[in-house]
Amino acid sequence: MTSRTPRDSRLRLVPRQPIAAARKAVADRGSRPAPRPPAGIPGRPELARQARAGLTGAVRLARWAAAEYARGAGPGPDHDAATAEAGVLGTATAERAAAALDLTPRQVQADWDRARLAGLLELHGGSARAGWRLTAWDRDDSAVLRGWVALFDAWSLAHPEPAGTDPTVAAEVVEAAPQLLSVMHLSAGPVSVAMLLDLLRQRVAEIRAERCEIPYDGPEPVPARASVPAPRAGGCEDAGPLTDLLAWALDGLASVGALVVRGGTGPEAEAVLTPLGNWAVWVKLEQICVAAQSPAGNIELSAEAMLRGCADLSPGPARAEYRAWLAARPVRSAVAELLEAARGDDALVRGLAFEALRAVGAPAEPAVRAVVDETMLRPYALLWLAEQEGHDAEEAAEVLTREEATWLWVDTAAAVADHGESRLLVRHLESAVQGTVPALLAEVRAVGHPRTVQVLVALAAAHPDPALAKAVRRAAFQVHRGG
Repeated sequence: MTSRTPRDSRLRLVPRQPIAAARKAVADRGSRPAPRPPAGIPGRPELARQARAGLTGAVRLARWAAAEYARGAGPGPDHDAATAEAGVLGTATAERAAAALDLTPRQVQADWDRARLAGLLELHGGSARAGWRLTAWDRDDSAVLRGWVALFDAWSLAHPEPAGTDPTVAAEVVEAAPQLLSVMHLSAGPVSVAMLLDLLRQRVAEIRAERCEIPYDGPEPVPARASVPAPRAGGCEDAGPLTDLLAWALDGLASVGALVVRGGTGPEAEAVLTPLGNWAVWVKLEQICVAAQSPAGNIELSAEAMLRGCADLSPGPARAEYRAWLAARPVRSAVAELLEAARGDDALVRGLAFEALRAVGAPAEPAVRAVVDETMLRPYALLWLAEQEGHDAEEAAEVLTREEATWLWVDTAAAVADHGESRLLVRHLESAVQGTVPALLAEVRAVGHPRTVQVLVALAAAHPDPALAKAVRRAAFQVHRGG
């Protein structure tokens, strides 16, 4: 049968998963086998049990806060902007929680901070609601471990430095802490606090030398070497403050359950990682090794080059690459670089950039909200924000208007056309929100995506139905001619 009128072919409506479709646009290379943890580290169920035990108080407060929010009395920060921005629990709410949970207000504030840092609570508009990890806490070991790792990463926020501490020196100690933890992990046993102090002095001296500023005095700059004080034989000249700050760091890491300090504060004191701490450090070292050993050396590349290097990885190894790349950069600049890569011409890179932003999580929310009004990024940003607010992948798609969903369909089709196979482009046709081919073509032509013509031409060339392919080619020609 031949006809000059396009068939009213029904499209089977399937769940909209544009990012997943974009990922299928590339060949699936075999993923690297999951590495086995070192001997002595328990399995994930036992690690999750330990994490749940350590966060019992935070979970209890988070559930109380979620119940309060559900009945319309949601607890939240104080009403002044500065305090709300810092996420500090309001005094009245803290007293109410203390009475309900039989705790002191100070204990409530500590549990509030831990719940917020572990992702058990999310702040929205001055109120607190249950985070997705809280809803999955009793049944999902991965959610529990991710929440604990988030708290572990933020130990310096959960355990603020002593009053009067120089913020610059405290920041240096926080930056040096991963190296100390790596040494403890590789030692596979207790490490003396004296040895850790010596390592801390060396690392802080390196940090200061790396970031030293060249003072300008007169027409010629002073050589960099002149601005770096010669190291003393006994180590860093700030030995006193570093001794106190090492104690603060060890206390902070112990407070989140990453290590234990034995022997008090005397010369015999030693620190040893807990099973959870040992596992967390091993995971981070593995992530860095995966990225460093990747063919493109992704950890040292720009955001766009890193995303292209991850394009042919399956989701698990790709997430490990994202996290390793993010760990080597300040969060703000890394997020800005990912969003800039998303503004490029490659739709696959755009989709992968927002996958990488999922690995960043809540710290990326202000930057993602700032790009919601950019046409090219708006659908991706809205989906990302919906998932951050607790929607699953299926529900998140409902935040898009019909036009936004169509624009995203075309953008994803462009990624498939550029990087995938013909059969994937034909399969992508089934994910359109429109019920018929004529309706899809009409809305695709109206949405104004810059790649519309190329997508329609590629779809016409790939589709096995001659009548449908002819209709799609005609639509591509009309768009090309400005129709």
